[in-house]
This record gives sequence, structure tokens and C-alpha cells, in this order.
Amino acid sequence: MTGPVPQYPTSLGTSDADTITLLGQNLAEDLMGKVGFGELALWMVTLKRPTPSEVRVFEAVLVALADHGFTPTAIGARITFLSAPDSVQGAIAAGLLGGGSRFLGVTEDCGQFLAATLAQADAVPADEAGFDELALTAVKQARAARKLVPGLGHPVHKVRDPRTPVLSKIAAEEGLRGPHLSLFEAIGRVHPQVLGRTLPLNGAGVCGAVLADLGLPLELLRGFAILARCAGLVGQLAEELRTPIASDIYMSVDRNAVYVAPTPPSE
Repeated sequence: MTGPVPQYPTSLGTSDADTITLLGQNLAEDLMGKVGFGELALWMVTLKRPTPSEVRVFEAVLVALADHGFTPTAIGARITFLSAPDSVQGAIAAGLLGGGSRFLGVTEDCGQFLAATLAQADAVPADEAGFDELALTAVKQARAARKLVPGLGHPVHKVRDPRTPVLSKIAAEEGLRGPHLSLFEAIGRVHPQVLGRTLPLNGAGVCGAVLADLGLPLELLRGFAILARCAGLVGQLAEELRTPIASDIYMSVDRNAVYVAPTPPSE
């Protein structure tokens, strides 16, 4: 006696001998050449075809996070490609695995932080003064708990991250400047009162705020940063083929290593 045939429901893609269906559309006839990749990515997550305004904001985020020079993610991908040139996927994966609390992961961390702060409020603030008050409370709480405020500071852009005002402007132009971005901007205004110094609002953080305002799942915000950086890493590997530097990085570290005799830990 056989049991019921298991079913695995999906609303994304399926195929048969002649067609491929994606999001209820005929892939070949309705989507290819008619839908951009950013639009498709957003559509697949939300199951709702995004508006042109949502696509513009979302793709601005992807561009903002695609590449930022010789970051550890880029270096990791290039070094792995040097070691295993037959494994492009391994090199890209090596770079993506570096997406954590310092690189790429800040996008999700900031979105989560802003959402949690808004959830603690009795209501969404009605004006800038209200957002400043809420932001001040959040920064004080983080300071008291000895925690960093995600999205504050940058290892290179010490005064202003050039991506932040542009993303804020695009979101405002498209009518998508929501409570998360408003709170993030308020943090930028009030944090010097608590920290005693002024730090820039970084691009990864503003991306998290913007993505949260688009209503995307907070648990997946890092995924969008990884999606963007994947394109950047392919570009890094293409440049590595044209102008190799990974071997120089490896040899520089290896030849300049200084051996230090191991010292047992004191008891």
C-alpha cells in the first residue's frame, strides 16, 4: 500500500517539455528582453511586480553595494581564484562568505536595528522632531548596552559616505522615503550628543533603511547585499584575468612574514 504522493508547492518557477513558467509568466515570451534583472529579483521576493519607482530605488541599492575597491571580499575572491583558477564559483563564494558584520552584513543589521526601534515606539513619529527623539533614545540604549549602532562610521569615508545622500534623494524623489530612512537620518543628526563625535552614515546602512522601507523581509536584507556584491566579484575576477595582482598579494605577505617563536600562555 502506497501513501499519498508528496507535494512541494512553489509560486516561483516550473517547466515542462516546451515552456518555462516564472512568476505566472511565460519566461521566454513575457519576461526575456522585457524585464530587467533587478526588477525580476524584486518581483521574485515579493511575488508582486514592482512599480518603476520601486525598481529605481532597488537598483540604486544594488549599484551602491556592487563594489567598493579592494575590500576583504574582493581580495578573498582573487586569492581563491589564484589558488583554484578552475573554480570560478569557489572564488565568488569565497568573496561572498566574507559578508558579515563588517562588510555587507551591515545592510541587514541596520535594517533590523531600525525596525526594532520603530517597533518599540508607541507610534511612528509624525515629524522630524519626533524621529530625533526616538533616534536619541535608541543611540543611548545602544551606548548603555555597549553595542555599536549599525550604519554609523566607515573605514574609508570618515566625513561623508557619498552614497548616502544620493540614496536618500532617490528614495525621496520616488515617494519611498519611509520611517526606516527617516529614523536613520535622525540617527545621523543626534548621535554626536551621545557619542561625543560625529560619524558618517554609511552606504551599507542607508541601503538597509531603504530596503526595509520597500517592505522587504528583514531576514533577507543581507541577501540583497550579496546579490549586488556577486556582480562586483565577477568584475573583480575579470580584472584579475586582465591585470593579475593576487600572486603579488600572496608573495608580499609570504616574503614579508616575520617568524616569532611561540610563547606559551602564562598561567
